[in-house]
Amino acid sequence: MRNVSKRFWKGKKVFITGHTGFKGAWLSLWLHEMGASVTGYALAPPTNPSLFELLKLKSKIKSVRGDIRDLDLLKKHLKGAEVVFHLAAQPLVLESYKNPVETYATNVMGTINLLEACREQKTLRAVVNVTTDKCYENRENPAVAYKENEPMGGFDPYSNSKACSELVTDSYRKSFYQSGERIGIATARAGNVIGGGDFAADRLIPDCMRGVMKGEKIIVRNPDSTRPWQHVLEPLAGYLMLAESLSQAPGKFSSGWNFGPKEKDAKSVLQIIEAFCRFWGNDAGYEVKKNPQAPHEAGYLKLDSSKAQKKLLWKPRWSSKTAVEKTVEWYRAYLEKENVEKISSAQIESYHG
Repeated sequence: MRNVSKRFWKGKKVFITGHTGFKGAWLSLWLHEMGASVTGYALAPPTNPSLFELLKLKSKIKSVRGDIRDLDLLKKHLKGAEVVFHLAAQPLVLESYKNPVETYATNVMGTINLLEACREQKTLRAVVNVTTDKCYENRENPAVAYKENEPMGGFDPYSNSKACSELVTDSYRKSFYQSGERIGIATARAGNVIGGGDFAADRLIPDCMRGVMKGEKIIVRNPDSTRPWQHVLEPLAGYLMLAESLSQAPGKFSSGWNFGPKEKDAKSVLQIIEAFCRFWGNDAGYEVKKNPQAPHEAGYLKLDSSKAQKKLLWKPRWSSKTAVEKTVEWYRAYLEKENVEKISSAQIESYHG
């Protein structure tokens, strides 16, 4: 097992798309604290409140308001970058049913624009395109943990658009960076992430928080759906290690990578909610209300991360139980008006060591 290299990131010029989102804000903070020079490119924060604003990231990094679909603006602000993390996306399954055209435009054309802009950058050494575990052709078989060479697919527009983003990345890699000598390009597929600062609609932990804040029972609509749950810092560590490796040996690491939890941490929605209620206390409770008319969401999904563990020496550190505990810790601090910058930094330090 290896650590993220603070020495590697100190002074590194990093470009992050989607830095105003949940994962992007955590990644921006972590890189800032390691001494990287970070430029973020994104639309306005997607939620109110937002982790981006709570962490006061506008004062810590260069923050550019821009649409991933604007190629010219993207090229302008990408100049000089050494490492790129592409996180800008329409990230919600249910939203993709409501707005499929926007989902594909953002997740597919956004990826094309990003990779096209990267072609002109002479300083660039590594690109990590963050997709999702839902990019696989999911057969919903509990015995199957998906490996990186499994077929791409995706039932709903979100999952399918991310599979398309994977294929686009592979095409650009083969068409324009085949030698792998100058720029390493990889994709990263993580499980269902949880952590403090997520305020999105139609996500499990934010829905739990909204329930307990209102003094209401948490409504559980898909209690048996099983996912590879992990704290947000787990995949972010993987992305950082992957970028380091791409920068040093681009041809060796330019491919797709899974960053999922241990097999025992593929838990049902109900198990995660029960853990949340235990850690929260104060009579937090839930009520199961299945909706047979709800749009399709995969019932079972599990990742095989042995490639990352073997070749990157990345390894999941926090169990799903610890992930829920750290998440509750963060939201308690937020509700009690404590300094969430300090809480977030302390959790990064606790994880990173």
